[in-house]
This record gives sequence, C-alpha cells and structure tokens, in this order.
Amino acid sequence: MYLKKVDGPRAVTLPDGTVLTQADLPPNTTRRWVASRKAAVVRGVLYGLITQDAALERYGLSEEEFHEWVRAVSTHGEDALKATSLQKYRQL
Repeated sequence: MYLKKVDGPRAVTLPDGTVLTQADLPPNTTRRWVASRKAAVVRGVLYGLITQDAALERYGLSEEEFHEWVRAVSTHGEDALKATSLQKYRQL
C-alpha cells in the first residue's frame, strides 16, 4: 500500500474520541461552503491537522473569514456556521 507524503500529521484524535484525517477535510476545489465543511476546516486547524496558513491558501479564504468561522463555533457552536442561522447569531 502506498501512502502519499503529506506535511504534518495524517490524523488527529478529537476530544470526543473521533479521529479527523486529511481525507475528512474538504477538497481544495470546494466552492459551496456548507456548515459541516466549514466545521471540518476549523477543527482541522484547531487540533493541528493543518496549519492556518495552509488552510487559508488551500481554500482561498481570507483571515477575517476564517476568524469569523472560529468565533462563531467558539461562541455558538457549529450551528452558527449555517447560512440560514447567520442573522440569528450575528453580533451587533
């Protein structure tokens, strides 16, 4: 079996016991960002699977956009990443 060389770890164990792997991250061609894909990127960065700089470059995100995702998850949970919930969780 051939394993492709990747930078950083291939998998990390999350606090709830689940394993997040490089394969669980969205493809770099992702254009439609649903809450689960945003959450996967946020978890990947927070738990060291991918660096923030690598994630921003890979997915073409701005620092502000990524920080908004992290803030939304830390303040309100993953439901705050849903586009339909944006107005409900928006901070004035």
